[in-house]
Amino acid sequence: MPWWPSFLSPPADSDPGAGPPHIRGVRRSFVTARGVRFHITESGPVDGRPVLALHGWPQHHYAYRHLLADPPDGLRIIAPDLPGYGWSGPAPHRWAKEDVVSDVLALLDALGLDRVLLVGHDWGGYISHLLVLRAPERFDALLALNIAHPWQTPRVFLPHAWRFLVYQPPVAAFGEYLHQRTRFLEDLVFTRGVRNREEFGPDVVRSYAERFRDPDCARTATDTYRTFLLHEVPRAAGHGERRHATVPIRALFGVEDAAIHPSLAAEETARADDYRLELVEDCGHFIAEERPDLVRARLVELAATTRPD
Repeated sequence: MPWWPSFLSPPADSDPGAGPPHIRGVRRSFVTARGVRFHITESGPVDGRPVLALHGWPQHHYAYRHLLADPPDGLRIIAPDLPGYGWSGPAPHRWAKEDVVSDVLALLDALGLDRVLLVGHDWGGYISHLLVLRAPERFDALLALNIAHPWQTPRVFLPHAWRFLVYQPPVAAFGEYLHQRTRFLEDLVFTRGVRNREEFGPDVVRSYAERFRDPDCARTATDTYRTFLLHEVPRAAGHGERRHATVPIRALFGVEDAAIHPSLAAEETARADDYRLELVEDCGHFIAEERPDLVRARLVELAATTRPD
């Protein structure tokens, strides 16, 4: 038997150049904005109310496959791959989060969308928080899925810092090797981060892991955490997020999340006019896939209560 952990074993034969996985009834396109060639997957009526759905790591637009395959009446679901993820081209920057915010705003401009509903999970949720803080006039509301909000204090954050230290420094330091040359995603991330295993069969996990064998995707994932730990965490420790959210925010949080503690999304510490947190029992980190019916229902409710002007 090898002496190293099983997830460090070489991956089986894979095809990182394969196309996007099939989702019933979607439309696909490429849109260039701010130097990024975005891959866009969407469904629902082209003249419907637009909903921008942003994924996290280690995923791409397929995280919203249930919502895309069954869009709520009247809603146009738009799920881009974030810069350097999935089938989008790499960003001309090192994935500083405020730069990605600028990329996404440029994408909205390129799509001709003045105002949208926003859904974000994991890093897509973090980017979404920054989006509504920078450009609240562009968003009707935010549905944030299993992500810490940006208004952290040392007293709240430090007891849970160990969760981030388990995986973020290795990804920041060795991410390209881990994504391309090991079974890190298959045997560790999608094993410990998931409560509802039925939604993460071999084909689903393969659709994510294989794409990160691509050098651009592996580099992007590494940069995502490297810029966070080397630049954004020190900046936040010194200043913190002082902007106040005026856009309605609804947070859904699977409490069996091994990476992020629900207290980091608490209502009491959110600097927001209208922020509500709903804890979801028997659900892990990947709530959009583990509880797709609940996410869809909360999106429908949010759309009904936040009519566009």
